[in-house]
Amino acid sequence: MKIIVAIDSFKGSLTSLEAGRAAEIGIKNADENICVKVYPLADGGEGTCRTLTDGLSGEIKTVEVIGPLGEKISAEYGKIGDLAVMEMASAAGLALVPENLRNPLNTTTFGVGEMILRAVQDGCKNFIIGIGGSATNDCGLGMLTALGFDFGSGIFGRDLAYVKKIDAEKVPAEIRSCKFRIACDVKNPLTGENGCSAVYAPQKGADSETVKIMDGWIKNFAELSAPEKIPVAGDGAAGGLGFAFRIFLNGELVPGVNLILDTLKISEDLRDADVLITGEGKIDEQTLQGKAPAGVAKLAKSLNSKIKVVAIGGGVKKFIGGTEIDAAFSILREPMNLTAAMRKSTALENISATVEQIIRLMI
Repeated sequence: MKIIVAIDSFKGSLTSLEAGRAAEIGIKNADENICVKVYPLADGGEGTCRTLTDGLSGEIKTVEVIGPLGEKISAEYGKIGDLAVMEMASAAGLALVPENLRNPLNTTTFGVGEMILRAVQDGCKNFIIGIGGSATNDCGLGMLTALGFDFGSGIFGRDLAYVKKIDAEKVPAEIRSCKFRIACDVKNPLTGENGCSAVYAPQKGADSETVKIMDGWIKNFAELSAPEKIPVAGDGAAGGLGFAFRIFLNGELVPGVNLILDTLKISEDLRDADVLITGEGKIDEQTLQGKAPAGVAKLAKSLNSKIKVVAIGGGVKKFIGGTEIDAAFSILREPMNLTAAMRKSTALENISATVEQIIRLMI
């Protein structure tokens, strides 16, 4: 029997690999002769950088960059050979801005560009960048300026009002030769009633008047930047960062879990596996809406119709029969409160014990 383990992190409790290794222990307790392969799993959101970097035996790099409010902060990215794995939120995330200071007029993606430059200087040519959790609505103005583009303006959201030109003369040749793949699950267009300003800017501190003004600025920026390009779903991701990557850096917007699975090269092992064990902290409706466990389950079934897919979670809220996931199990073995359940030692033990029982039914 061959079993593939690809479990997303149990947020606040276990990393993806910690959960996967615990499941491996349970499988081996059931039958030490079973072939087990453990893969990290993420969907491009929070934790993707460390998950991929650890899973692919890379190293975490820490760099000093300009934060979303213009102050110096420490950000990190992962380096695996010539591949850099980043989360824009490390340099320009909403969590970096105190609630009383949240205002997309006053935030910038400049640090994201600085992080990219540092990775290029470090020998990286390929990039995987998750763009969730942004504090910004600057359409990538700050990031692009850091990379050498000259718009004749500043670097903050409010400076979109002053963009008059686009000069790429000082953009390093190394940047132009890089390949950018952007983990993007947001389908919003750049502007309009479903655009980044209208839908997401209020979450970042914008009032109704700011939303209206910024939508107009971004529309003008897009018309100046790419008057002949056809808009695509996802341009509005991260306050227009999706658009910036696509238009200025020839970036490819890819559903997060698809991008991660492709990078991990998990497909070949799924083709001849008997069982896939996946999961996350909570199995619910959102699990089925493109999150990592559903993504790897869908890939597994598309490659191998005979594979059994089992999901585990701290809680299982919704029955998922009829999907690519064949069965789902809660790892909790006795009543306990959330704090106790999330304790690392408890979660590890519960995963191992639950997976062992699942496998004993299969052998």
